[in-house]
Amino acid sequence: MPGQPEIRHPLFARFYVRTSASMEAAGIADHRARLLAGLTGSVLEVGAGNGLNFSHYPEAVTSVLAVEPEGYLRELAEQKARQAGLPISVVDGTAERLPAPDGTFDAVVATLMLCSVRDVAVVLAEMKRVLKPGGELRFMEHVLAEQRGHQRIQRFLDATIWPRMFGGCHTSRDAAAQIAAAGFDIKDAARYRFPQTRVFVPTSPHVQGVAIRP
Repeated sequence: MPGQPEIRHPLFARFYVRTSASMEAAGIADHRARLLAGLTGSVLEVGAGNGLNFSHYPEAVTSVLAVEPEGYLRELAEQKARQAGLPISVVDGTAERLPAPDGTFDAVVATLMLCSVRDVAVVLAEMKRVLKPGGELRFMEHVLAEQRGHQRIQRFLDATIWPRMFGGCHTSRDAAAQIAAAGFDIKDAARYRFPQTRVFVPTSPHVQGVAIRP
C-alpha cells in the first residue's frame, strides 16, 4: 500500500520457504484443504506468504485478493497465482491496513499469520471491516497450549528470542479467544497438534475453524 514501508524478513522468509515444503507433505496441506473447502464468492487472504493456499481454493471461489507484505514471499506467491485455476491478485499491504473497501468480501482467510502481527485486535477489526455481513473468517493458527507447563515455555520464548528469530512470530497467542473478543461468532473450531511429536514443540498446538461476522 502506498506510504507503507515494505516488510522484510529475508532470512526468515527463506527459512520458511524451505521448511514449508516438508510441513505441507507432513499434513498441513490436508488441513488447508479442509479449511478452505466449501468457500464461494470473493475472498481476501491476509498474509498469503508464498501462496500455499492457492491450490486449495474451490472452483466456486470467483476471485482472491491475496495480501502479503514481505517482498520475497510475495514474489513466490505471484508465481503460484499465475499457476492457479482461478483469478488471484497478489498485492503488497499489511494486515493492519487492508487495501479494500468496507463490506467487500464473502470470506477472509487467515492461516498462520495472527502470530506475527503487531496488534491482533486491529488486524481482526480490519478483517471484520472488509467482510460482508454474514461473511466468514476461515482461520488456521498455532496457539497457546492447554498445559500450564507448556504455556510457561511459550511465554518465556515469546519474551526472549522467538520473535526475533522467526519474523515476529509469537507462540502463546490464543487466536480463537481473540477472534471471539473481536466480535465474531465462532461457528466451528477444532484443536489439534502439528507436528505430533513426543517432545513438545512451541508451535505445535493449533486451532482452525470458521467465524462469522454478525
